Amino acid sequence: MGAYFRKIWFGFYTVLLGLRVTWKYLVSKPITLQYPDEKWDIPDGSRGKLDTEIDDCIGCLACARACPVDCIAIETKKPPKGLDLGKTSDGTKKKLVVPHFDIDISICLYCGLCVEACPTGCIRMTKDYEYSTYDRKKDLVLHFGKDLDPEVEAAAIKKAKEIEEAEKAEKAEAAKKAEKAETAKEAETAKKVQESPKAEAVKKAQGAASGGDDAKKTASSEVPPKRESPPEDS
Repeated sequence: MGAYFRKIWFGFYTVLLGLRVTWKYLVSKPITLQYPDEKWDIPDGSRGKLDTEIDDCIGCLACARACPVDCIAIETKKPPKGLDLGKTSDGTKKKLVVPHFDIDISICLYCGLCVEACPTGCIRMTKDYEYSTYDRKKDLVLHFGKDLDPEVEAAAIKKAKEIEEAEKAEKAEAAKKAEKAETAKEAETAKKVQESPKAEAVKKAQGAASGGDDAKKTASSEVPPKRESPPEDS
């Protein structure tokens, strides 16, 4: 009989022991947040949804290469010749336009490798952790690309063509001047070639004449003097 009551008491005791935490929170102030009207404060350094400051992107593709699941897709293009794209917030000169910069957040691992690889700090992880949507393919692909303004691009292309045409005209003018100088040089060379036989003939004639005079002088100098015969006795 005593064992029977001991078992009843033990069962009651274990229930009270199990409800100890429940009784504790029953008399304490509730801390439940009324989500989504109320939200927890996310600590700094949390890895949430990716965000990009596209004006700081230089199109180096470092983040896309660092991503282990290829959730980042970037397309770049060269700006028209002579168009200055400016600099990023850290002073890096921008050389490429980034019309397409897409991140598929549905397959992102939140590893943070893209953030570490970015040389200008344009990509970062935010504290946003809410991804509820009705269309995963549409709403979970983030688009950050920024193309050139059509009017600015058209004006830059027009200016680049004008510069190119001016350079071509300048090169053509320089080529004409070089051709004229070459033609004049060839004409002068031809004239010299034509005049050179005459000059050589005159020089040869003068050399022959001077050679004849020298021969005469040599011959006259080689004639022995006449000896006078002694007078005969009478």
